[in-house]
Amino acid sequence: MSPVMEPRRTIIFLFLVIRLSETEEVKKNLTGTVGGNITIPDPVVERGFLSYGGKPIASVRERKYEIEDEIYMNRLHWDQTTGLFTLTRLKKNDSGVYYVNSKKGRVLSTSYKLSVFDPVPSPAVEKLNLSSESCSLLCSVAEETTLSWYKDEEIMNQSSSAVSLLLSVHEQDFSSSFRCVASNPAEKKTLPVDVTMFCGGKKSQGSDNPDQRHHVILIIICVVVAGVVGLAAWFIKCKYLNPKKTMSQTQDWADMKTYVQYTDVNVCRRSQGENFSGSSWTSCCYLTTVYYMNPSLLQEPLMSN
Repeated sequence: MSPVMEPRRTIIFLFLVIRLSETEEVKKNLTGTVGGNITIPDPVVERGFLSYGGKPIASVRERKYEIEDEIYMNRLHWDQTTGLFTLTRLKKNDSGVYYVNSKKGRVLSTSYKLSVFDPVPSPAVEKLNLSSESCSLLCSVAEETTLSWYKDEEIMNQSSSAVSLLLSVHEQDFSSSFRCVASNPAEKKTLPVDVTMFCGGKKSQGSDNPDQRHHVILIIICVVVAGVVGLAAWFIKCKYLNPKKTMSQTQDWADMKTYVQYTDVNVCRRSQGENFSGSSWTSCCYLTTVYYMNPSLLQEPLMSN
């Protein structure tokens, strides 16, 4: 073996040792929503870099952080304590493959595929029709997404790309817990559904307790009886228990009649006229005088005519 080949073999060996000492692995996909944040799980603590599509976008040297691509300025952050990169205010064009390469400390080289989705629209539920045996509910969203109907933890109906999804609920299932879920790989939004509210409260009618109905009827009867008794008491009080003023007036008049006396008085007047010399005539009238005798036996005239 020539002396020239020996150094070359040594360099190749050292290169292989360095490569084998690095941990290379492809991580699971990362998902995010427009306007949200995403943190890449593997750290670069002392020295290394983060690249997008093979182009470095940020580097760490001696625990100092530097942005390599200006489009990530104020959006890409590095935590000095944990060594993790966080991309904020995500955009749809942030989707792609990111590489994390740590050259010192924990030596590694990993890749992540980031997919950025629009936010999931909020679902809404309405009742379509109601029969004696079932109730039809429609869950809808503003734009196409994955819609699912759940009863408790069981999927009842699902569509991977829809703006509405129908569910028929039978009367015997009204006591179960239902929910409509709108989702994409990045997030999901859940709307709990009260079947008794949408379907006219059949559950409440079916679960009525006869004892409760009797209790309500008894309360109503008691209220009515109390009202009648109160009205009767008020009538009796007004008519029989408060005649003080009338009785006082009647008694005063009776007392007055006891002391009133009537006396007939004859008054005659003799007159003389010029044409009747020596003659006279007598004129009489009859008066009735009313006297009031008070208890002290004093007589006072009340009225005369």
